[in-house]
Amino acid sequence: MKYIKIISSIMAIALLMACNNKAESKLDHNETQTSEHSEGEEAGHENEEGVVAITQAQAETIGLEMKPLEQKNLGNTIKVTGQLELFPQDRANISPFVGGNVRSITVIEGDKVSKGQVLAYLEHPDIITMQQEFQEKNDELVFLEQDFERKKILHEKGVSSGKEFQLAQSKFRSTTSSVNGLRSKLKLLGINTSKVLEGQIYSAVPITSPISGFVDEVMVSLGDYVAPQTKMFTVSDNTEIHADFKVYEKDIHKVKEGQEIYFTVASKPNELLKAKIHAIGKTFETDPKALHVHADVHNEDKELLPGMYVEGRIAQDEKMVYAVPEDAIIKEGEQSFIFILDEDGEKEANKIKFKMIPVSTGITDLDFVEINLPANVPKGIKVVTKGAYTLSSEMVKGELEHDH
Repeated sequence: MKYIKIISSIMAIALLMACNNKAESKLDHNETQTSEHSEGEEAGHENEEGVVAITQAQAETIGLEMKPLEQKNLGNTIKVTGQLELFPQDRANISPFVGGNVRSITVIEGDKVSKGQVLAYLEHPDIITMQQEFQEKNDELVFLEQDFERKKILHEKGVSSGKEFQLAQSKFRSTTSSVNGLRSKLKLLGINTSKVLEGQIYSAVPITSPISGFVDEVMVSLGDYVAPQTKMFTVSDNTEIHADFKVYEKDIHKVKEGQEIYFTVASKPNELLKAKIHAIGKTFETDPKALHVHADVHNEDKELLPGMYVEGRIAQDEKMVYAVPEDAIIKEGEQSFIFILDEDGEKEANKIKFKMIPVSTGITDLDFVEINLPANVPKGIKVVTKGAYTLSSEMVKGELEHDH
């Protein structure tokens, strides 16, 4: 009897616990449904049509870039290709006039240098010998000049023979020539001849830059023997860089001096650079048959370098239009869109909002597309120039999640 009561109590407790668990489970389920419904309503409230919001970290991850909407000169153009070049006077190959061993080097590649700045010093016994000879010849010249003047006076008075006078004159002129030659050689080597005549001897000669610019190459090391006219350094001045374009035969009659060329380089793909034709070649290349056209380029920031490949257009019938890079255009069927920074919309903490707006497109030139904005969109907008397709994908993804 006692065991029957114990068993009955255990069964009652188990039944009660089962009922409680079922009730709690139902309550939790109802709360979850309520929470999901509430969040869905909130997400739907935030999800504005045609607008996508991302964090600053997300923008950096996708490499998103924005630029103010700008006007560009676009029109009917002649397509040209070429590369950036330097004028001969803006590049210097620096070599010594005499052979010697490198005692010191004062620059490295990439250094900015001024005209006349010392790049290295060369030393050699021949350099010392040349200065000694200059001193000796100059001292000899002083004596020969005095002897010549004395014999000239005697000759004029008929005391000295003509032969003695002519011999003195010949020695004086010959030595004068030797002294002047040695002086010129020492000046070419950068040696102060006045100091040498005072008794100073220089053991090394400076190697200097003939132009201002940047050191491109250093081709020597300490201790190297450098023979005369051996290239030691190259220095270039990129300020007056120019573009060398090829124009094909069918387009030559359209090209004139003074025309402007708009071009791009790989290092600045979204920047339209400008050059002006200053000379047109007079000789055809045979393969392909083309003429060289030289155009001046302003390179104040020194970012353009000789040898860079360029793609350009020679402008004809150009007009100023609002234009964006081709990467900024989103195509959906026949309609084109761009993303702009939504500065007027409702602000959201730690997020940047972008609005997709429809545009009509016109001329496409040099990777830029002419656009016409809706009447209600101001011209001072910021346009997404890189990362637009990623933003479009994020917006579609957000809409699918919301519908679900």
